[in-house]
Formats: sequence, structure tokens, C-alpha cells
Amino acid sequence: MWLTIAMAFGLACGVSLIVTPLLIYLAPKLGAVDLPNQRKVHTGLMPCIGGGAIYLGFVAGTLAIAPTRAESLAFLLGGTIILVVGLIDDLYDISPYLKLAGQILAALSVVYLGIQVDFVTNPFNGEAVSLGILAVPLTVFWIVGVTNAMNLIDGLDGLAAGVAALAAVTMGIVAGQQGQPLVALGAFILAGSTVGFLRYNFHPARIFMGDSGAMFLGFSLAIFAMMGLTKSTTAFSLIIPFVILGIPLLDTFFAIVRRAVNRRPVFAADRDHLHHRLLAIGLSHQSTVLVIYAISVVYGATAIALTWFTTPQAFMVLGVLSAGTIAGASKLGILDLKLTGSDSKTTMSSSGPNHSA
Repeated sequence: MWLTIAMAFGLACGVSLIVTPLLIYLAPKLGAVDLPNQRKVHTGLMPCIGGGAIYLGFVAGTLAIAPTRAESLAFLLGGTIILVVGLIDDLYDISPYLKLAGQILAALSVVYLGIQVDFVTNPFNGEAVSLGILAVPLTVFWIVGVTNAMNLIDGLDGLAAGVAALAAVTMGIVAGQQGQPLVALGAFILAGSTVGFLRYNFHPARIFMGDSGAMFLGFSLAIFAMMGLTKSTTAFSLIIPFVILGIPLLDTFFAIVRRAVNRRPVFAADRDHLHHRLLAIGLSHQSTVLVIYAISVVYGATAIALTWFTTPQAFMVLGVLSAGTIAGASKLGILDLKLTGSDSKTTMSSSGPNHSA
């Protein structure tokens, strides 16, 4: 299995490495560029359709390894819908509600083709709990939530791509340990296509992934977590995806609470995300990204460790991780729920480094 995974990873990475420079060249001719202004970190025209390279790398790897699996076809349909919605937003800046409708449509498409969470495992006793009529709405909520969470952290060069790649690798390792080879394969294919793109997206970036890339990554990670990790019968299968995706999910949670407390629209952008806070204490652009990578590695290692530990040990590890997260968030001022800056534009989420402070 691992040899096949390595080959798929290499293929996806290679395709992404080849396609990304082509998109850098073609984007200005297509008008697919992000313009600088007073609230954006870049100073020149920046291609913003890098998500296409991630998508094509993933499709190439998937069709080469598992072209006839029903799950693969369902995934590719939903992924294509979410990519198209993102590209339209990158090019025409559609309303957040229209974008949300497109995300729901993509989620419903995979549900219609048979991918959904039917049960979850109670971490306290290990028993499976059927979701019944809640299966579809909770599945859609999870997919849309993770899709937007990944989009929200896409605020610095290489940030979302690196965090997504680390999350995908972690999911692949955990899925492999739990006897989910298809999920492991898909996760590593996604990691490969993202790493290929990251070669051109890390600071200083030559291209942005745009909403198309960030949404596709979030959508993909949500599906893999749902297909494999939440359906496992191990006691902590429900918690592991939340740990793996801890950075985007916590950042989104605090953003929602912060805006609610300040009576601002949930879709209103602000400059109080984790990367903004790290920049505010004096870290450089690149150092901020690397620090968040390091935090992601800690969350990923914790998720892997949870598959080895007994229930009491796992609860102890989660307690230490939670305490560390709360202490770090408090230190950075994230928990004070006060806006230090806001963006007058109302948006579903940021669409790349162009929305950074």
C-alpha cells in the first residue's frame, strides 16, 4: 500500500509542479489576477487561480490509481463543483450567500452519491451512535464548515497550503493505521498536489491559490475525515479530525464568536486571526507561517498519538493540548474577543494573502 501511496504522491506533486508555472503565465492573459490596495500585502499584480494546479494534480493522481471507485467519482464531482464556485468568486467576486449556496450544492452532491456520516463513536464508551435523520444535515454542515475554515486561514503566502498539506499527511497516516487504504491514498494524493503548488506559493509567493484552492483543500479534507476517521469504531475517531484540523477550526470558531460579541456580521472580515496576532507581536511574514506550521505538526502528532493510547491516556493528552491551546490563545489576545482591526468589505472569508493586514 505504501509504495502505491508514494507513487500517487509523486505523480500529483509532479503534475502540480508543471501546471502551476503555466497558470502563472496564463493568469494575466485571462485577467485572473489580484490587484493590490491599501489592505493587501502584495504590491503588484498576482495570479490568483493556483487552485487549478492543486485540483489537476489531485485529479491526475486519483484517476491514475483509483479511477473506477465510486467514492473517487463522487469526490471528484463535488470537488469540481467547489473548484468552479471558487474560480467564479476569484474572477467575479460573487456574494457570500451565493458562494455558500455553491458549497452546499457541492456537499449535497457527495451525499447524493453515498458519502455521508451515518454514525459517530462515543469517545467515553466506544459505542456507535446512529445519526438517523441528522446524518445529511450534519454531513453538509461539516463539509461547508471545514471548507470555509480553510478559506479563512488563507491569509499569508504558503499558510493555507502548508497547513492543509500537514493535515492531509496526518489524515493519511491515521487512516493507514486504522485500515482505511482508500482514504490514506486520497489524503496523500492531496498532500502531493499541495506540496507541488507550495513550491510557488511559499513566501515570497508567485501565485495565490485563491478561493478555488482554499475551498477545494477544505472540502477535500472534510471528505477524507468523514470517509475514514469519523466512521472508525475506535473511541476517539470523532475527536481525531477536530485535532488534525485544529488550526483552521479554532481560528474560525474564535472569529465567529468575536464577530458575534462585537455585533458584526459573521461574514465580515477582520484582522484578528492567528496569523494577524503573530504578525502584531513582531514576527515576520515567513516566521509567522513557520510558527503555524509547527503548531500544526503538534496537533498532527497528537492526533496520531491518540490512536495508540488507552482512553485515560488519550484524555490526559487532550487535556494538555487544550490547556496549551488556551494559554497560547490568551497570550496572543485571541480570547479577549475584541477587534483590533476590521475590514470594511463583507466576505465569506479571505481569499489569500490579499486579505492580510
